[in-house]
Amino acid sequence: MMIAAIFVSLVCLYALLSQRLSQTPLTAPIVFTAAGMAMSSSWVHVARSGVTATVFLRAAELGLVLLLFTDASRTNLKILRDIKTLPGRLLSTGMLLTILLGALVARLVFPALTFWEAGILAAILAPTDAGLGQVIVSSPRVPMRIRQALNVEAGLNDGLSVPFLLFFMTLAAANIEGGATSLLQFIGDQLGLGIVVGLAIGLIGGCLLHTAVRREWVAESFRQIGVLTLPLLCLLVAEMFDASMFIASFVAGLAVQIPFKGAGKHSVEFAEESGQLFNLTVFFLFGMIVARDWAQFTPSSWMYGVLSLTVVRMLPVAISLIGTRLSVPTILFMGWFGPRGLASIVLGLVYLEQELHLPGEPAIRVAVIATVTLSIFLHGLSAMPGISLYERKVAALAPSAPEHQVLES
Repeated sequence: MMIAAIFVSLVCLYALLSQRLSQTPLTAPIVFTAAGMAMSSSWVHVARSGVTATVFLRAAELGLVLLLFTDASRTNLKILRDIKTLPGRLLSTGMLLTILLGALVARLVFPALTFWEAGILAAILAPTDAGLGQVIVSSPRVPMRIRQALNVEAGLNDGLSVPFLLFFMTLAAANIEGGATSLLQFIGDQLGLGIVVGLAIGLIGGCLLHTAVRREWVAESFRQIGVLTLPLLCLLVAEMFDASMFIASFVAGLAVQIPFKGAGKHSVEFAEESGQLFNLTVFFLFGMIVARDWAQFTPSSWMYGVLSLTVVRMLPVAISLIGTRLSVPTILFMGWFGPRGLASIVLGLVYLEQELHLPGEPAIRVAVIATVTLSIFLHGLSAMPGISLYERKVAALAPSAPEHQVLES
């Protein structure tokens, strides 16, 4: 109870000072992660209470289900159809290369990992965090095209990472004799049934919501609740059929837009209000884990963290933007500000919850923790100076530069 009281008090204090803190490099993830690290001595009591084995992991699943649905429901479907747009390039070429390069670098840094284990690590760390990058995507000093590209990328790449993570987990756990069978079962059950469940819930739920809203059957205060029942249904129904709740929730978020255009608006309202408290809770508990496992960090884990935030992120971004005529400062800016945060934490917890007991699991866990820790502090502290420097570079570009172009509707 003491830990909960301290956390709630910290939330209250941060809320009171949030406007002033928004003008400093002290982002909410930095503050709550640091607070969690300071509370590390209390982790024993948290572990004894069973939170680590039950509540925390279950909350992580629920959080990712809601996050995937919310991100998908507020995404313009045109982005997915047109890979020539900046977000389309980052989500296709950029993301595939990030996972591939991340796996190759993991094999070099951690030679004991199999390629499938390296793929697990790469998939967990592939998605970027819109929350950690909020300072960037909300700053009017950054060109709108660049802000939109980074925001849409962060909104969708967590959902796109899930199939890769499940794929690598299945192959890593499969033995030689049953590998092909396990892979086919994975495709049929996890992916196939997940897509079917998501489409069914998204389309049927969207039609019901659209009809109820159009005929004024639903009160305004219950519209948001009605939308949020859909990802919860995805979680429950997917478990009943042994399908992927993450694939189902992501597909449902895309499908619900077809009959019900207002789904994204209500999802955003949740993400900006109730979802923020969940985010702060995760970063607080993550900080406690960082301090608890500090002695387990090795030079290799820190090295992979640095490479993941630089080479593994920046090189694929640069390759995916070939032909866009964007300036070198813009490419470097977009490459650097790809923070790892909530999605990687939750995906890492989901992986650990499967209890695959792979030989490389300790290295994967520590590398994820080290990378996210570096990202929270390095990206948070460099955001405002980076914006100032980038603003000066953009101002020096010719008026015809792509950075100055107005977004198409």
